[in-house]
Amino acid sequence: MSEKTISNNPESVIYKRCTVDLATGTTTFAQVPCKNLEDVLGGFGRSFQILAERDIAEAYCPENPVILNTGLLTGTSIMTGMRSYFSGYSPLKQSGTGRPGAMWSTGSGNFGNKFKWTGLDEVIFENRSDKPVYALLKEGANGPEVELKPADHLVGLTGHGKIMALYQEYPEAHFAAIGPAGENWQNNYMGAVVMSTDNELKSGEPKSRFAGRGGMGSLLGYKNLLAIVALSSDKLQKITPEIRDVNRDILKSGGSARFQPASQGGGGGTWANIEVLQVFHAVPLNNFRPKGNTDVERLFRDEVEKEFDIATEACHRCGIRCHNNLFYKNEDGSRGKLAAKFDFEPLILFGSNLGVHEPAKVCDLIHRCDLLGMDAISLGTTISYVLDYNERHPDKPLFNGATFGDYEKIAELIEDAGRGTLPGIARGVKRLSEETGETAYAMHVKGLELPAYLPDTNPGYMFAIAGGHMSMGTHMMLAKEGKHSLEEWTQAITTGGLLQVGYDMIGLCKFVGVGIGHDIIVRALKEAAGLEIASQDIVAAVRRAYLRGLALELRQGFHEEKEYTLPSQVMNDPNPKVTLPKFITNEFLGELRQRVWSVFKPEMEGLLPVQGE
Repeated sequence: MSEKTISNNPESVIYKRCTVDLATGTTTFAQVPCKNLEDVLGGFGRSFQILAERDIAEAYCPENPVILNTGLLTGTSIMTGMRSYFSGYSPLKQSGTGRPGAMWSTGSGNFGNKFKWTGLDEVIFENRSDKPVYALLKEGANGPEVELKPADHLVGLTGHGKIMALYQEYPEAHFAAIGPAGENWQNNYMGAVVMSTDNELKSGEPKSRFAGRGGMGSLLGYKNLLAIVALSSDKLQKITPEIRDVNRDILKSGGSARFQPASQGGGGGTWANIEVLQVFHAVPLNNFRPKGNTDVERLFRDEVEKEFDIATEACHRCGIRCHNNLFYKNEDGSRGKLAAKFDFEPLILFGSNLGVHEPAKVCDLIHRCDLLGMDAISLGTTISYVLDYNERHPDKPLFNGATFGDYEKIAELIEDAGRGTLPGIARGVKRLSEETGETAYAMHVKGLELPAYLPDTNPGYMFAIAGGHMSMGTHMMLAKEGKHSLEEWTQAITTGGLLQVGYDMIGLCKFVGVGIGHDIIVRALKEAAGLEIASQDIVAAVRRAYLRGLALELRQGFHEEKEYTLPSQVMNDPNPKVTLPKFITNEFLGELRQRVWSVFKPEMEGLLPVQGE
């Protein structure tokens, strides 16, 4: 099929959808022609168009769907092509009017492949069940089949526990599940979707992946859908010489090479960012307020290696060994049991940002969060606010009075939040800070907690549509590229930065490390999916999908000035300990917003359907 045909006739591409009514247990299958190139590419590019047709005033309502889908390259032999996506209106991301924001969350593991190989491209879960159920998605003799099954035996188990219980029933399947956090959806808005990995199933160790951001696990909990089983035979396509060349080029690209182990000339995963940022004292410490000291250096890799056996590993079928599993050492020096997955986000947000610098304690906090099935970013950042508040108000502290470095009390906060007995934390930092009346140092943008990069360095956070660095690729532009002018940041946000979301349409991991319009992407789509799509058409589709998400935010009541901003501490009390340029002022943000909106708003016209039609 020629690139002109695909670009002009996307309806020639058909995808398979199943709609599941959780209230009645009925299923409806449909062959759906794509409306546009965003539909063809998949992921949130497709699901946001479905969400745009809904008028959703509150997240926990039967009309708010959970949409599970894949990208065009999920299930192919292209390296990292295993992503699956969960979309809905978020219980966590909320506008000032109280309406929820549209959200997607994504994870790897082999679940996405197995789901795709059932013959399905998308499942829409409507309404809610009155009893706990799990969904069995499987390939049948005459096409995909979907069935709801009782899940009483899964109630109360950790996400990993649910996965291993289901594995005993379905040894050829992969799984997505929620933990106790998702089950306690009334009091916990940051529940994650826990996704199985081959390593996890074979070893029995909790080496899950997470679709964490925005509370999609809590939304599944509201629907009483505790898990999803994807059962299919393996249908991995043959690696042709052309696909082999694409995968080789992915491995050799500068973007992916930096995530490889240090022994192979890389930085050892995202962990390496800690040393880059510490040069400028820009590693988050004590609620994103670095002190200019060396405390965080106790979490440098060479220090942690003294205490733990570190295994640098890759996802299934991937040559980018981007993540690190830490194991305790036995007395004889041999490898003991798994301690935690230890990479930049969790090690900072459960480590230095909480004033905890002992690797073993950080591992334990991460491990607790993962087993309970919570988003590490939302939980860690909310707890750092609590510790900051308590330091400022020693006479009237919040909750158990935990302060920075108080490991035992922090562990207690994690357990209570995950079990649903501490809604003040588990409903997120936006709501908590509004209750206390102290919002200046609440580290969120539009209700989504910030990842482990200082907001002082990244005004691009304002225009991220799915939380922080994963949906606006600007988080290292000051530290690595020195960008701090209005012109540079306007361009960064309105051109390259927004293209970060493109990977969450096509099914690849962002660690591929090349721009979404790169020749590698064009070749991958051609060789693995049989579609010739010009680079400029891919970029244009990704841009439309991003702008549709931005338009959805405005329609849901996000104020284009008051909520497209940063925590006010950044502008009003700049940190003298950070040695990077301090360029973010209220005046700077005001001018930046004006310039960005002047670019985006004309392009946003007509991207959303008129409600009521």
